Formats: sequence, C-alpha cells, structure tokens
Amino acid sequence: MELAHTLLLNEEACSQLSEVQKAEFIFEWLRYLEKLLLATSRNDVREKQKTLVEQLLSLLNSSPGPPTRKLLAKNLAILYSIGDTFSVYETIDKCNDLIRSKDDSPSYLPTKLAAVVCLGSLYKKLGRILGNTFTDTVGNILKAMKSAESQGRYEIMLSLQNILNGLGAAATPCHRDVYKAARSCLTDRSMAVRCAAAKCLLELQNEAIFMWSTDLDSVATLCFKSFEGSNYDVRISISKLLGTILAKAIISKHPGTAALRQSIRRVSLEEVLELLGTGFLRGSSGFLRASGDMLKGTSSVSRDVRVGVTQAYVVFVSTLGGTWLEKNFPVFLSHLLSLVSQSHPKATQTQIDAVCCRRCISFILRATIGGLLGEKAQIAAAKDICQTIWKLKKVMDVAASQHMLVCALQELGNLIHGLGTTAAPLLQDSSIGLLDSVISVILHPSISVRLAAAWCLHCIAVALPSYLTPLLDRCIERLTVLKSSPEAVTGFSFAVAALLGAVKHCPLGIPHGKGKIIMTLAEDLLCSATQNSRLSAQRTQAGWLLIAALMTLGSAVVSHHLARVLLLWKCVFPASPKDLETEKSRGDSFTWQVTLEGRAGALSAIKSFVSYCGDLLTEEVIQRLLPPLPCAVDLLIQLSSILKTYGNPLKTPSVVYRQRLYELLILLPPETYEGHLCAILKELAADLTAPDIQVAASTFLLPPLCHQDDLLILSPLLQETDHRFIEEQLLLGNGGACGSLEYDPYSIYEKDVEGDSVPKPLPPTLSVISSAAKLFGVVCAHVGEAQRLLILEQLLNSMKHTKGARQQVVQLHVVSSISNFLKYVADSKGSLGPDEMRRLALTLVMGALESANPLLRCAAAEAWARLAQVVDDGAFTAGLAQVSFDKLKSARDVVTRTGHSLALGSLNRYLGGISSSQHLNSCIGILYTLSQDSTSPDVQTWALHSLSLVIDSAGPLFYVHVEPTLSLIIMLLLNVPPTHAEVHQSLGRCLNALITTLGPELQGNSTSVSALRTSCLLGCAVMQDNPDCLVQAQAISCLQQLHMFAPRHVNLSSLVSCLCVNLCSPYLLLRRAVLACLRQLVQREASEVSEHAVMLAKDSREKLTPDANIGEMGLEGALLALLDKETDQRLCHDIRETLNHMLTSMAVEKLSLWLKLCKEVLAASADFATITCVDTMQEEEGHKLDDASVLTTRSDEKPHPFTNPRWATRVFAAECVCRIINQCENANSAHFDIALAQEMKKRDSRNDFLVLHLADLIRMAFMAATDHSDQLRLSGLETLLVVIRRFATVPEPEFPGHVILEQYQANVGAALRPAFTSETPPDVTAKACQVCSAWIASGVVSDLSDLRRVHQLLVSSLTKIQAGKEALSHLYNESASTMEILAVLKAWAEVYIIAVQRHKNNKQTLKTTSYSEESVRNGSNSSYGLLDLVCTDLGTLSRLWLAALQDFALLTLPSEFASQLPVDGGAFYTAETSENAKMHYYNSWALILHATALWLTSTGFVVADPDEGASNLSRPVTPTSMCQDSSSGAIVKSPEDVYTDRFHLLLGISVEFLCSLRSDATMESITACLHALQALLDVPWPRSKIGSDQDLGIELLNVLHRVILTRESPSIQLASLEVVRQIICAAQEHVKEKRRSAEVDDGAAEKETLPEFGEGKDTGGLVPGKSLVFATLELCVCILVRQLPELNPKLTGSSGVKASKPQILSEDGSRLVSAALVIISELPAVCSPEGSISILPTILYLTIGVLRETAVKLPGSQLSSTVAASLQALKGILSSPMARAEKSHTAWTDLLRSALTTVLDCWNPVDGTHQELDEVSLLTAITVFILSTSPEVTTIPCLQRSCIEKFKAALEIKDPMVQVKTYQLLHSIFQYPNPAVSYPYIYSLASSIVEKLQEIDKRKPEDTTELQIFQEGIKVLESLIIIAEEQHRSQLVACLLPILISFLLDENALGSATSIMRNLHDFALQNLMQIGPQYSSVFKNVMASSPALKARLEAAIKGNQESIKVKLPSSKHTKNPGNNSSIQLKTNFL
Repeated sequence: MELAHTLLLNEEACSQLSEVQKAEFIFEWLRYLEKLLLATSRNDVREKQKTLVEQLLSLLNSSPGPPTRKLLAKNLAILYSIGDTFSVYETIDKCNDLIRSKDDSPSYLPTKLAAVVCLGSLYKKLGRILGNTFTDTVGNILKAMKSAESQGRYEIMLSLQNILNGLGAAATPCHRDVYKAARSCLTDRSMAVRCAAAKCLLELQNEAIFMWSTDLDSVATLCFKSFEGSNYDVRISISKLLGTILAKAIISKHPGTAALRQSIRRVSLEEVLELLGTGFLRGSSGFLRASGDMLKGTSSVSRDVRVGVTQAYVVFVSTLGGTWLEKNFPVFLSHLLSLVSQSHPKATQTQIDAVCCRRCISFILRATIGGLLGEKAQIAAAKDICQTIWKLKKVMDVAASQHMLVCALQELGNLIHGLGTTAAPLLQDSSIGLLDSVISVILHPSISVRLAAAWCLHCIAVALPSYLTPLLDRCIERLTVLKSSPEAVTGFSFAVAALLGAVKHCPLGIPHGKGKIIMTLAEDLLCSATQNSRLSAQRTQAGWLLIAALMTLGSAVVSHHLARVLLLWKCVFPASPKDLETEKSRGDSFTWQVTLEGRAGALSAIKSFVSYCGDLLTEEVIQRLLPPLPCAVDLLIQLSSILKTYGNPLKTPSVVYRQRLYELLILLPPETYEGHLCAILKELAADLTAPDIQVAASTFLLPPLCHQDDLLILSPLLQETDHRFIEEQLLLGNGGACGSLEYDPYSIYEKDVEGDSVPKPLPPTLSVISSAAKLFGVVCAHVGEAQRLLILEQLLNSMKHTKGARQQVVQLHVVSSISNFLKYVADSKGSLGPDEMRRLALTLVMGALESANPLLRCAAAEAWARLAQVVDDGAFTAGLAQVSFDKLKSARDVVTRTGHSLALGSLNRYLGGISSSQHLNSCIGILYTLSQDSTSPDVQTWALHSLSLVIDSAGPLFYVHVEPTLSLIIMLLLNVPPTHAEVHQSLGRCLNALITTLGPELQGNSTSVSALRTSCLLGCAVMQDNPDCLVQAQAISCLQQLHMFAPRHVNLSSLVSCLCVNLCSPYLLLRRAVLACLRQLVQREASEVSEHAVMLAKDSREKLTPDANIGEMGLEGALLALLDKETDQRLCHDIRETLNHMLTSMAVEKLSLWLKLCKEVLAASADFATITCVDTMQEEEGHKLDDASVLTTRSDEKPHPFTNPRWATRVFAAECVCRIINQCENANSAHFDIALAQEMKKRDSRNDFLVLHLADLIRMAFMAATDHSDQLRLSGLETLLVVIRRFATVPEPEFPGHVILEQYQANVGAALRPAFTSETPPDVTAKACQVCSAWIASGVVSDLSDLRRVHQLLVSSLTKIQAGKEALSHLYNESASTMEILAVLKAWAEVYIIAVQRHKNNKQTLKTTSYSEESVRNGSNSSYGLLDLVCTDLGTLSRLWLAALQDFALLTLPSEFASQLPVDGGAFYTAETSENAKMHYYNSWALILHATALWLTSTGFVVADPDEGASNLSRPVTPTSMCQDSSSGAIVKSPEDVYTDRFHLLLGISVEFLCSLRSDATMESITACLHALQALLDVPWPRSKIGSDQDLGIELLNVLHRVILTRESPSIQLASLEVVRQIICAAQEHVKEKRRSAEVDDGAAEKETLPEFGEGKDTGGLVPGKSLVFATLELCVCILVRQLPELNPKLTGSSGVKASKPQILSEDGSRLVSAALVIISELPAVCSPEGSISILPTILYLTIGVLRETAVKLPGSQLSSTVAASLQALKGILSSPMARAEKSHTAWTDLLRSALTTVLDCWNPVDGTHQELDEVSLLTAITVFILSTSPEVTTIPCLQRSCIEKFKAALEIKDPMVQVKTYQLLHSIFQYPNPAVSYPYIYSLASSIVEKLQEIDKRKPEDTTELQIFQEGIKVLESLIIIAEEQHRSQLVACLLPILISFLLDENALGSATSIMRNLHDFALQNLMQIGPQYSSVFKNVMASSPALKARLEAAIKGNQESIKVKLPSSKHTKNPGNNSSIQLKTNFL
C-alpha cells in the first residue's frame, strides 16, 4: 500500500495485483491523492496535470465501484480547481459521450454512473467558470434518466443536486426541467431514488422561486404522495424538503420588480397550516378525488403519510425557529388541536385512529415546544395551553373536544415535568388557574380525558414535590364528597393513583399518615359498591385502583395495612368451587361485569404488592395469598362458558381478567400454583390459538424474543430513532392499535418507561397474548413431560388446521411461546425431556424459519439456537447445522436463505464456534457464497450479519479466516451500490467483529499485520463516505475499536472532524456512535481532540452543522449546547461523561474557557429577573440590596451562545464548577494563593489561576443558589460550600490580617437568606445550614456584627425546630423534617466546636505572646464573641443535641431489640419512618456527639442544667433513658445519675461506632468521634469513671486498637493515641487516689500491711484481656512496629540487634512514634511494683529500639524528633518511683543495667560493619542513665569504664558539633551531686579536656564552631574548679588563666581582628573578670609569676574601655531619642 502514496498512479505496481487488491490499491491512491493535491503547490500540479487527467479518465473507463467513482470525481474537480482549467471542457465532453453511449450492458453501467458523478462534482467545484456548457450537460443527463435504472436515477439526482449547488442562480434556465424530472423521481419505486430526488429539490428551492410560490400546492401534494409506502429515510428527507419549502414561503422576501412581485402571491401562515393539515387529514388524495370516499366513510389516510406530515410540521417550525414559535404559538396550537377535533371526523373515526393522531399531535408539540423554546417561553406556552383547556372545557359536545383535551393535557404535563421547580411561578399565578383547570377536567365525561388530567397532575407533582401532598389531599377530599358521581369516582381515583405513582420520584415523600387515609377510602368504596348499581362498577374499580397504587409506596407504608388488603383479597373470590358454580347460575350480564372488574382489580392490586413490596413476601404472607388462587384459576376455566351465556358485554372484562391473572402468575413462584399447572396450560394454549384473533401483532410480541443485535437487520423502525414515538404506529401495520393510557388505567401509577412520556399500555387483546406467551414459557417448564408433549402436539395441530393469514398469526403466537419456553428452560438450566420433545419443538420452529415475516424468521432463528443450547448435545447441534447447510445449498428463494443463514449465526452465538473447526469452515464457506449474491441484497444482509456473529463467537479459532474475510468485506464495500444501505450496515458489523477479534495484535509491525490494518482503515474510510447515516455510525464505531487497539495508526484529526460534522446529525444512532467514540478518545487525549475540533471549525466554516458552534466555544461549549437540546437519556449520559473527562484533564490549563462556559450557562439564572428578592433587614438596606443587584444584572456584551439553557444543564454547569475547583486543588498551589498567582501572571500573561476568578465563582454560586429550580439551588449551595472551604484561608495581600473572601460576605449572606424562608423545601434548607456553619466556622468574618447576619439565619431555624417533629411542615414525609432538624443541629454543633477551639487557641496565644492592643481587641473579640453568640442558645441546643443522640442510639440498636423501642418514635423521628430517618442520623450524629461532649466538658459534669427541674427535658417526646416514664410518677433522678446516663450514652455511641467501622464511615465521623472522646476525658469526673472501671478502659483500648489497625490515616491514629494517653492518665489518677486514701485510712498502721495498688498486684502477672497495661502495650507496639518494622524480633529473625541503617521517619510517622513513647513511659505508674517489673523489659526494649533505629546523624548534631521523644520517655521511665520502691528496687536495678549495656552495645560493629549511628544521641542516652537512675545502676566498674571510653572516643571525633555536645553532656555529669558517679569521669576526662583547650590555644580558632568548642570547654573547666577540693583548685585555675589570657587582644590588634577573634577576646575577658575576684590569691600568684601575661591583660582591659567610650556617644546621637530605653538595654551588656 505504501506504493500507492504517490502523486501519479504507480501503474506498474497496480498491474501486478489481483482484481480485489487492484481495486483496493486504486482507492488508497485516490484517498492519498485528495490530501496530496491540497498540499501541493500549483506549479507542481500543473506539471503533472496532463498525465494525471489521463490516468483519472482511464480509471473512469475501467468500471469503478461506487466509493471509487465518488473519490475519482472529487479528485478531478480538485485537480482542475488547483491546476489549469483549459482541458476541463474536453473532460466534460468525454463524460457526456460516455453517458450518451448506447451500450446498456451491466458491465458498462459503472462507467456511465462514474461519468454522471464526475459531471456533478466538476460543476459543484468549478461552478460558473464552466460557463453555459451546463445546458447541454443537464439536457443530456435528463435524457439519460429516461432509460436509466434505479442506480442511474439515484446518481443522476445527486449529480443534478451538485450541478445546481455549483451554479447557483446561473442555472435558472434549467430549473423547470430539473423540477419535472425530480418530481417523477419523488414517487419512484426505489426509496433511495426518492431520497436523492428530495435532496435535489431541496437544492433547487434555494433559487427556484416558483417552488414556494406558484407551485406550492403541487409541491405539497407531491410530497404527500411521496410519503406513501415510504421508509424512515424517505420520511426524513421528504419532511425536510416540505418543511423547508413551507417555511421559506412564509419568511421569504421576494426579489425582482414590482410587477413581478404582484404576480407572485404572498402565502399566509393560515394557508400553509391549511396545506399541512390537508395532508395530515386527507393524505395524498388531494381535495377533489377524496370526496366520493368520504361520503362512504371508508378511506383512511395511510399511516406513513400521516407520520411523514407530522415530521414535516416539526421541520417547518424548527426552520422558522424558537422566536417565531413564541410569537405564533396560539395560532399554531389551535391549528394542531383542530386536527383531532370532531370537525374532522376522519382523523378520529375509530379509537385506533384517534390514538394514532393524538400521538402525532403530541409529538409535534413535544418536538417544538420542548425542543425549541427556553424556559421562559415554555412557561408562556403553558399559559396558552391552560387557556385552551378552559375554552375546551366549556364546549358542550364531549366527542368534539375530548381528543383535543387529551393532547393539551399531556403536553401541559410534559412541559411542567421538563420545567421542574422553575414552573413554580406558573402554578402560583392565580390569574391562570392552572391547577383548577386541570382538576376541573377530571370530571369530564370521556375516560381518556380524565386519565390525561390525572397524568398531568402526576407530572406536576413530580416536577414540584411541594404540590404533591396538597394535590393528594384535594383529590381525596373531592373523591369523598362526590362519591355519588360515577365520573368523579373514576376521575379522582385515577388522579389519586397517579399522584401516588409520583411519590417514588419525590425523595422528600408524603406524610406517612396518607397511606391510612387512602386505605380507609378504598375500603369504603369497595364496601359501598353494592349499594348503588349505577356506581358499583366505578366504585369497585376505584377501590382496587387505590389499593394497587398504594402498594407503590413500598413496604414501610404497606406493612401497616397488609392484613386488611389480604382480607379484602380473600373476600373477593368465592370460598370454594361449589360457590363458584352457584355464582354462575345466579348472576346476570351486569353483575358479572362488576364481578370481573372487581376480581381483575384485586389481581392487579396483588400483582402491584408482589412487585413493589417484595421484602414483605415472607412464607407466612405467601400462605395467606394462596387460598383465593385456585378459585381464580377455576374462574379462568369457566370464562368461556360464562361468555357464551352472557354474550358481548363481557368480552372486554373477561380479556382484562385473563391478562391480570396471567400477569400475577408470571410474578409468583410457580410452586405456589403447582396443582393448577395443567389447567392453566390448557387455557394458555387455547388463548394462543384462539380463532378470533385478527391482528398480526408480531411487532410487539417478537422483538423482546429476538436478540437485540438481530433486530438491526430487520427494519430501521425497530431501531431507536428520535421519531420512535410516532414511528411505532407503522410497525403495527395500518390496522394495529398504538398503546394508550385508556387501554389500561392501572398503568397510571407504574414506573415511567421512558422519562417523561405517558405510559402506553397496549389494548388488552394484544397484551393478553403477550402475557400468555410469557406465562406459557414458565408453566410449560414446570409441568410433567407427558403434559408437555401433549401441549406441543396440540399447538402443532392447530397450526396445521388454520389457513392463510390466520395461520401466520397462530404460527407467530406459537413460536413466541416456544421461544419463551426454551429461554426459560435455558436460563433455569432445566432439561427438555425425551427425544420426541426435540422433534416437536424442531418442527414448530422449522416452519417459522421459512416464514414470509422477517421478524418471525428472526425469532425462529433465536429459538433454533436456544433449542440446541437446552439439549446441549454435540451430535444434535451438528444435526441442526447440517439441516441449515443442506437447505442453503439447495434452496434458491430469499426467505429460506435468509432464515437459515441467520440460524447458523445464532447457533454460533449460543454455542461458541460450534466447537469443531470443520463446521466452522463449512459455515464460513456457505456464508461467503451467500454474501456475494448480488441479485438479492436481503440475502447478502442476513448472510453478512450471520458472518459477524460467527466471527464474534469463534474468537481465536477465526484467525485463519481473517485475511480472506477482510478482503471479501473490502471487495463488497467497494462494489455494493450505495442504494443498498442495509448490506453496508451488515458489512460494518462484520468489520467491527473482525477488528475485535484481531484486538491488540493490530499494533504489530509485521507486513501481514500492517496489511490487515491498512485494509481495516480503508474499509472504515469507505463506510465514512457512505451517504447512509447508520453506515457512518458503523464506521465511527470501527474506528473507535481501532483507536482502542492501535491508537498510533488512527488519524485523529480526520476522525475528530468526522465526529464534529455529525455531532448534530438528525439520526439518533449516529449521534450516539459519535459520542461513544468521543467519550473514549477524550479519556486518553482530551487536549488533542479539543485542538483538532477548533482547528477544523476554523478551517471549514461551511461544513459544520450550524448547531455546533465549535469555533467560538470550543468542543466543550458545543457539547454543553448539545446537552441542553438532547432528549435521549443515553446520549446525555455520554455527553456528561465526555465533558467530565475533558474537564478532568484540561480544566486547569483551559481554566478561563471552562469558567466562561459555566458562567454563560448559569447566567441564564440571572435572566429570570424575578430573582427571589433579597429581603434585607432595615439597617443594612442600602448596601445589601446593591450586592444582590450587582450579581443579577447582566451587561449584554454580545449575543449569548447559550440561549436559555434548561435547568438540568445549569445544574450540570454548577457541578462542573465544583469539579474545576477540585482539579485545581491537585494542581498548582498558586490557584489558592493570590499573591503568588498575581506574580506568576505578571511573569507570563498566559498563566491563569483560579483565585483570580474568585469573583466569578462567587457570582456563579450566587446565581445558582437563588434560582427558581430547587435542584439548581442545591448545586449552587454546594458550589458555595466548596468555594468557602477552599478559599477560607487565602490571605488578602493588600490588607494584611484579612482574607480574600471577606469582601464577599454580603453576597454569601444574600445567597443564603432565601433558603431560610418558610416555603423552601427541607433539603435546600438543610444544605443552606451546612453552608452557614461552614461560613461561620471558616473564620473569614471576624467582626461580630457581620457574623450576626448569618448567625441570625441559624437562630431562626433553631426556633423553628424547637417544637420537634410535630411543628414542621406537613407537605413532606416525616423523615424530611428529621433531615431538616438534624441539619440545623449539625450546623450549630459545627459552629460550637469551632467557637470552643478558637477560644482555646486564643487563651494559649494570649498566654504566650504579648499582643499589641488592637489585635487583642479583634482576635479575642471574635473568639469570645462567637462563643458568646452560641452560649445564648446553648441551653436549648444541649437539650436538643442530647435528644438527637438518644434517637440515634435507639435507631442503631440491633433488630432483636425492636420490640423495646418507644412506640411513637423518638424526639425527631416517628416510628413508621425510622428506616428513612436512619440515613439522616448517620449523616449528622458525629458532630453533634463532639459538640455535646464539649458542652458536658465545659460544665465539668458538675452542674445540672438550670432548666432541668422536675420536667427533666421539656420535649414533646421525652427520650427514655434520661427521664422515667411519666406513668411511674415523677421520680427525679439525682444529677449524678443523669450524668452517668449521659456519659454512658456518649461513650456507648462512640464505642458502637468505632468497634464496627462500616466501609462507608467518613473520616469526618471517625475524627469527630475520637475528638469527642478526648473532650470527655479532659475533665476529672469522666476520667474517674473510666479509671475506676477497668473493663471499660480495656474495652475502649481494644476498640482504639482496631481503629488504628483498620484506618491508615495518620490524623486518626494520632487522635486515637491521644485518647489512649488520657485513659492511662485516668488509670494513674485512680491508682494514686487509692494509694492516697489507703495511706490516709491506714495512717496509724504499719507500712508493710498496705495492699498493693496498680496492675500486677502482688504477683506481677498481667492477664491479656483483663489488663489495661497489656492492652495499651499491644496498641503501642502495633504503632511502633508499623513505623519501624525492625523493632519486631520475629521479623528480624533474632532478638539481638540487627545491622540496619537507622532511618528518618516521615513527619506523621515521627509524631505517631513520639505519641506512643509518651504513653509507654507513663505505664509504670499504673502498675504495682511487681507489675512494673513485668513490663519494664518490654518498655525499655521499645524505647531503646526506637532510639537505635532512628538515631540518624543530622547536620549540626541535632536530635531527630523521635530520638528526642525516646530520650524523654527514657528519662520518664528511669526516674519512675518504682525504681526506688523497696519491692521492686533490685529487679529494676538489674534491668536498667542491662538496658544501659544495650545502649553501649550500639557502638559495637555488627557482622563486622560499623553502623551509622549518631554518637550524640547515644551519649545523651548514657547521660540520661547516669543522671536519672540511682547510682548503683551506673557505678559498676565495667559499665562505668565503658561509658567513660565512649566519652573519650567522642572527644577524639573530628566533627566539631559532636565535641560541643560532648562537652555539654560532660558538663552536666561533672556537676552531678553524688561524687561516686561524677568523680571517675572527672579523673578520666579532665586532663584530655585541658589538652584539647591548649591545642586550640596554640592554633587559634578559625570559625564559629571552634569558638563554640572553646567556650564549652572553658565552661567545663570552670565547673571543675567549683567542684574541686581546695588543694587542687589552684592548679586548675593556674591551667585555665594562661589559656584565657592568650586570647586577649590589645587595642591595636582589636581594631584589625576578625569577628571570631573579637568574640573570643570578649569571652576571655568576661571570664577573667569573674575568676579574678573569686580566686584572687591564685590569680595574683599567676600574674606575679608571669609578667608577660600581666602586661597582656592590662593592655586588653585598657583597649576595651577605649572602645566602649567610642561606641556610647555615637550610638546615643544616631538613635532616635524616643527609643532611649531599648538602646540602653542593648549597650549595658557590661
């Protein structure tokens, strides 16, 4: 293929290839040439132009295939447009000659077609340059058309379209001729030709004025004709043509002179609508001819015309646009509704017709109002519809208005459903009276209107949950009042059922008590049904409907009413078969009607119960459900005889009864009706083969039974399209009924199938068949084998005995039943039974495989494969395959070949590759042959589809066949005509399967792989150029696969351009493919995709659809705009995912773009000028309102790219803002640091940081938080919360001490205030509380008066909730008020926690620093102030907090305690809603717990509440454990008991939570819980509780141990350790207290008799599980070993020291280790002396271990934090009183000696290698031992010797810092008071210190460290002098003085000395001044003996005084006299 990449065709290479390869080669060359020509310079092209033209024309003559001819033509045109044009006329003549040629042979056809295509392409590209050659060309082409076959007509039409496009207005002379030709093609036999003609006419109407003026009527009639017998593609094309022309007729400004203008009449809107209406009502029959038929009333418009016209309406309005629709909506609406009014009886003469017409009208309304209008305009439209409803209601003639009302009501419902809570103003506006209008229509005489009104109420309730309860109340009230009107009973029962169905869509629910009211009402209706025969049917239906709808509320509600429902269910059926017999003999037609209605209703209710309350179906309930079932089945069997007796009126009720029973039985487990299986089976068989079924209802029965993928080959109607809603009618043929609500009122409460559209149940006659077929599968699988055989034979016979159309119907039913049966058996892994069964099943299916109905063939192929799957026997499967092989070899008819080829594919699908490779080979061979059968596209399509299944299922076995298959696919792609789109679609599926099979191997570089890869890419390119959208979708998904496996080889820019062009395609499946592919691409390379898209948009303005404005907004903006328009759920999901991926990878680099997009989308919120006005308090009126208005006015800089985005899009934008902030958080820190951001922005203006957009973020959050839409308000508040949390700490550089958010406090207040109004829903208020507390806690606002604004909001909500669960709104479920109450309490808790923390920190800072007055005033003010603010409400709060904790404790009890819970619930929840409430408690308990603990701590557990007198808790429901039950008299607990209860409540909740942490437990909860424990243990009283209760302490420790094991977070582990430390403190206090009291009590007695307190008592034994110390040690070891695994002897393999390098731990690790060491060192104090001996070895091992493992040498000989901690701990242990206690003294001494030995051993090399330990750390450890233990530990000679050696060695180390530290340590040892300890060191080390100093003295120190060594050495010597005895003192002083004096300088030297020398001089002088007077005699002696020294000293003193004199005066003058005092301090250092 590389040889194809040249400018000229490499003919030599080409000639050596086979035919298929040659075609591939040429196509590849043409593809390359197209890119190359555009990139080559004009001169180079001109050089080669002649040869190139010749090559291209020779290709033209060589019969090129369709894709090749298209590319060839394109290249010729490009070549001429770049190169010279003089030879173009020859080319055109050549093409015309080819077309004129008389050769009609099929082999010459491709050349002719290629010539036609070339002409089109040349004229399109070169246009008017070609002068007036076009008249001949067009004439010639039109002449050729007369004799052309369909392919020719197709290509000629497209070519004419191109010619017209290129020539524009210049082509006027030919317009009429082209018009005539296209007219004839518009009604062509071939659908592809019709589409092409429509495209040609669409091009023509741009210039041909007559089409939309004089000839408008005939164009319209022609289009109507063209719709007849059309397919989906034709309807799309023609409706586009018709809609565009009609729109043009209205908006065009006619050109030309005045005379001309008069002759062309203007067309009014009314005329255009009249035209369309004619088509809708009379079809193509025109105006006159239809009259005869109309009189007879027979003609009916064919459905395809009606559907086509419907689409044309939509195109017409879409072309005129949204603003036009807004202006003309009333006219348009009344026209549409008139189409279904009684003035046109044709449209609605039968119910079936009426339903279909209504669907069309609904579709037009949905697509126009729903698709084109923004929210404001939609609200206006809703008002218009509402007025229409009022008008129609007044019409007396019911029939006239009913269908109009249904359409109006359904659209009103859909509109409001889409608007969501933004529709609130619409409902509040009393002038419109929307609710009244809908409710008044509920009494309409027509049942379909009543249902539509009920459905409309359902939509209103889903959109505006606050209306749900009031509407329900209103309907229940009307139903009760108007019980005697039949219309009211059915109408309002429908409404109540519809509203109950809405509850599951409203998370806030309805009050629990409504269930009881409805149940009572239903019972009442059922009981009173018999009282009045006029109402009995209606009341019976209404009663059961209410019960069935009630079931959708779920088991929480239903469980309370289950007994009553089961009783009613039992009573509705006779008790025994005998009673049924007597019934039969008694009733009349009417009573049977009512009875059947009632029983069907009861079955519905039970079915609803089983599907919605599955968890209540216990064994016991099932047993109570069963008794009526036998009777129900008996009645089923008797139905036919009852029907015979009472005739027609019972027909429908009996069908409905059957269907209900079948539906219920499908849901119940078959075991429950085991005894009746055979009887049911007989009934089913009879139903399925009944003689009176006319409708071939295949379309609804079979699709669920076929495999989804197989449906694609059948008909585009079965695929998902945007027009599915209306196209469905065409599936059912002209006679079939569409689904509609009136066929089954019970579906009104069911789950919505597709978003907001009305439920569409099919008529009972159809749905009963569907249920029967389904149930047949279940029952047949459960009967005995003999029964099965009989039934199958019966079915076979009934098929044989029917003829014609009836036979087809029966066959269809039978096959669907058998399919269901096989599917059920396969799924349940059952078996089929004897061979006879196989034979029967095979015969049944085999016939269907050769049926004329393609759907039936498809279902049969599926059943065929299922049969093989169930039998599961290789030989049988092989036999089946063989049957198909034989049939395919012999049969020539299309039906057999398609059926059996699919059967082979299905077999492969279910049995993977039919196991043997030989089978695979023959299977593939046959499918190859079939797929090349060009006489029948159908056979090709089915065979290729099967081939794709085979490829999929064969997997690796298929590798051998990959190359031949690929070349077959490419050959077909290059040769199958484009008119056979379905073949191309199947080819696409094959290619896709092949790519999947090759998988990652496509990345390879071998020649074979790269050839395969090139072929795949070539195939994709061919499909991308195909005119059919579904083929393009296949191409995209193939490229998507290729990109996944071999991303380097897919040209991203061309793929992205293809995606962008199709982003707004009218074909849903193509849009889905585009987005699925985009979603995959942006996961890997988002920025590349985005860049390519923008580049493409800039390069080719005209190519992109106008909708996707990528140039301005980027791909991201285009996708957001698409998200706003798109209605398909799956597509929207993909768009969101794509945007999320793009945001994740690009938001940080394209920050401004993303924020701008979000801002533009959200700005629409501000356009609703009626922003809930900020109600401000009087005093801040002025500036407050400004803030709000600043944020709502928008300057109109330019037209808005997003016109009125819907609320859902705005919510998505708000979520995006939050995601952007999160992304920035993981990026550069400058995003949250304004100073840094501004600096970096200065450096490079392209830098962009989030903090610079803070104003926008706040504004967006504000706009969203104050919107009409509740969902958007929630998102806005969430955004605000994120902004506050992320930016709270960012300082404002211009105003130090302030933060950047401070300037936005007014905006935050304004955004929060509306959320606290009374009508706000609880979830919004709850969110707002969270934001309030975050804002107060963030510390942004320090000024109290400013804080009060937000604080006030919290206070108001606190007042609101104080009344508890009773006071809150009754609009929602009780759990909603629980949510609100807890949100408020949680918010207060957070504020209180922060206030206490700040207060604490403040106290500390006040202690440590001296503030300037101002900061004291501000800082402390806010912290005390905040605490004061909270304290005012603390009494109330603490009570509510405790009540909430109490509730939480009750709710978390295990289920076995359920019986002990309070009957009427807790303080804030009711017993019935406890399940829903739990979640809200889980969200908020932790902070409340923490706050309560802090409050109890602040009272110190000593003061009882002031308001807790006898009434204890003034709450409506008194929490049980705090207060006795009221009946037992007022026993008031003592404060001690109250506190104990509270303590245990808090402790219990914490322990329960911590000991079984759920995986979803948040970090926040765990931390809050641990902090609460810390707070509790901060005060003595709880500590004494824990201290005195050993088991409790151990329990807590074990729980904390578990937390540490299961949670890795360092902060949680540290918090846990803090609690452990407090527990140990508590234990210590307890032990001390006991010892003290024992000493006081036994003061007189002898000391020996004192009992031992503390753990380990007298024995020293610690029992695991019973010992606090043991538990603590376990926990600490866990922490230590996790940080330092080397401490674990098991890991290191020996208990000795292991040579591992010491390490520095992370900051967190060090903290944890230090905390653990602190705890360890506290342990001995908890033990008795014996106990302390048991634990001492462990403690020492761990402490020294940490020292050893972390003693790393740090610069400057600092100690690492862990070493410092271990030394601290060591000191604590060594100085423990236990070391001195008499019982433990000796043991301690031994152990401490061993420990010292261990430390000394650290120096010794291990395994011959020296460790890199830090000497200073170890020396310090030794010093600690020497100084902290009793002398007998360290004075053993061997140990002492070792220690001295270590010091000696240290003095020799070169590192100066080590020497400094050593001197310091020795200094402290020398000063030790006990001479036994210190003297040996002095003797050994003093002399070497003196030597060292003298050495320094000789070489004079050079740097500060040496200076330091010298100073420390001198200090040591001085300390020695003090210690020394008199006789030695003089010698020491005599040593010291010469050294000191040698460093003195005289005044000359002092001037020039270095700073170090000067410092030395000062130091020496100071010391001499001190020593001189102290030891004057020695001093004098030395001076006398050495005159040199004396002279030096005197000179130095003199020089010093001089220099001071110089300094003082100068300094006094230079300094400011005001600062006098401080200067003196500095200079008085002498």
